[in-house]
This record gives sequence, C-alpha cells and structure tokens, in this order.
Amino acid sequence: MAKAKAGGLAIVGGDTLLGREVREVLSHSGLGVQPRLIAGGEEEGRAVSAEIGAVGEPEVTILESLEGAALAQASVVVLAGTAASSWKAVTLAGERGPRFVDATGALGERAGAALRAPAVEAPEKKVKARVHVIAHPAAVALALFFRNLHRIEPLRSAVVTVFEPASERGQRGLDELHQQTVRLLSFQSLPKDIYDAQIGFNMLSAYGEDAPLALAAVEQRMARDLEALAGGEGGVPAPSLRLIQAPVFHGYSMSVWAEFEKAPDLERCLRELEGPGIEIRGEGHEPPTNVGAAGQSGITVGSVAADARQGRAAWFWVVADNLRITAEGVREVVREMVA
Repeated sequence: MAKAKAGGLAIVGGDTLLGREVREVLSHSGLGVQPRLIAGGEEEGRAVSAEIGAVGEPEVTILESLEGAALAQASVVVLAGTAASSWKAVTLAGERGPRFVDATGALGERAGAALRAPAVEAPEKKVKARVHVIAHPAAVALALFFRNLHRIEPLRSAVVTVFEPASERGQRGLDELHQQTVRLLSFQSLPKDIYDAQIGFNMLSAYGEDAPLALAAVEQRMARDLEALAGGEGGVPAPSLRLIQAPVFHGYSMSVWAEFEKAPDLERCLRELEGPGIEIRGEGHEPPTNVGAAGQSGITVGSVAADARQGRAAWFWVVADNLRITAEGVREVVREMVA
C-alpha cells in the first residue's frame, strides 16, 4: 500500500475529544501518516492545547490556525471539531481543495456528500465524492446489528431506545455532566450551557429550549442514517427509534425489541450473529455495559430474552463505544484515500 505524502493528512479539531480518538486510531492504523493538527474546537483560534498524556503528565499540542493556507497543504482533511469549523474548512478550501472526511456529521446535507459507514459497506465499494460524511455512530452500530440479524431470521419490525452518552456533546458535554454531578452533591447551582437542563442523576427526552443543539435533531439524524444504511430494497424494515440522554460519560446503550416473521430460534440467532464486529455475551457471561465497551471495536450484544407476550419477538441489549466507531470509520475512509 502506498503511503500518504508527508503533510498530506490534516485534522481540523485535532485537540477535541473526537479528534484525539481519531489520532489514536490512526496512530495504530499502519498507514504511516503523521497528521497536521488544525484548530477547530470550541476555541477555534487557539494555537496550543494542553491534554493528559499516557503517563499522566500534561502534554502540549501545537495547533495551526484554521486558514486556507493550512488546508491547501493537505490532500485529505478530517473534520473532527465543531459543525461551524467543518463548514468553515470546506468554504475556505474552495472547489479545488482537498478531500474531506467529516466525522462531525455537519456536512450531511451538503450537495454531493457521500454517507459512509465502512463497517457495513461492501469491501469493494468505491466512492468518488469529495466530501465523505461518517454516519452517526449509533446508526452504524444498529445497522451492523440489524443487517446481520435480518439475514439469520427475517425481521418484521423493531423498536429501539438509544441512551446517549455525554461524550457525544464533546469535552464540554463531559465537563457539564461532571460539574453538575459534583454540584448536586453539594447543593450548588448547576451549569447548563450544553443541555440547558439537569443531566446529572437524570434522564432527558429533550434538552432545554436554550441548548445549542436539540436532542430531537440528533434523533432525526440517527434515524435517517440508519434507514440509509440498513433499509432499501430487501433491507431491514425501518425501526421505530427513540433517543434518551443518559447521565453517563461514554458509550451507547441500546434496548432493542425485535419482531420476526416467525418465532425465532434465539440460540441459533446468537450463534450465527457472532462474527466480525459483533461480540455475543450469552448465558454464563456478564451482560455487556457501556463502560465495558470503552475502547472496544464493534458492538457487544447480550441480555437476550424472548418476549413473554409475543412469541415472534425478543429483547436484545446492545452496547458500543461511540467515539471508537466514528474514529474507525474515519480510518477506513482515509485508508481508501491515501492508498
């Protein structure tokens, strides 16, 4: 495989929570690329970022400013900052600039953008679009689950409740959950910049009116991406989906109710479901958790039970590391681009 030219890869938002995950995954990819890091987080103009290194000591990351000159030196740009920085980068680059891998989902409505989810795509798939948008991580996880399950036992319908982690709102989301948790225990006022509501020790079906992003908008993107990845002719029937904000830091948890065309053989389903990207926790094993999924690839399925009231239906519990799913999707698209 050919190596990318020096300086050929850049990451906008290289200091964000998602940007650091992308850097971590790319560092173990074998691609031999050393990405340029460009500012693109909440504090877009800063040139220095402090973060905790592997040995627990602070590390200083030098970031280039988000300008056309910095982008012009890259052939592939990963967008891992804010929605605003993603749009700014594409605008600055112009029509003859680099190719983009959007890990933020901000460019999903851009004309000509291609929705990507290598985990559920055919290996030989070739995409020539200039902008590649990585699908929502929960949609990727559910598409992987449903597409494989549907091949084993055809599905009739499904209902999914997805529990959203704070890390999907970036470092600021994590910080707000942490600060609210601490302040609730000491009876202090709560910061509400990200959620405009109490998230600590609480479950939310909607954010407050002044939150910068509506939970309903996230749910709509998730459902749209899932239908695109798993639906289509002969595909999985579109599941009914509800998104709930959970007071957890990392990892998706998903409660799935699946109705089959006929009463399923659940033991066979689980035996044949396990494979690339899917780990099964059957009887005799601890049920999967979002904490246990941290840093793991793919999805883990467990706590499987037949529905006592509906003979053709069953319950499944699915967990996945949201940041890792997105970062690994970025890695595979970058691999195509620099090959």
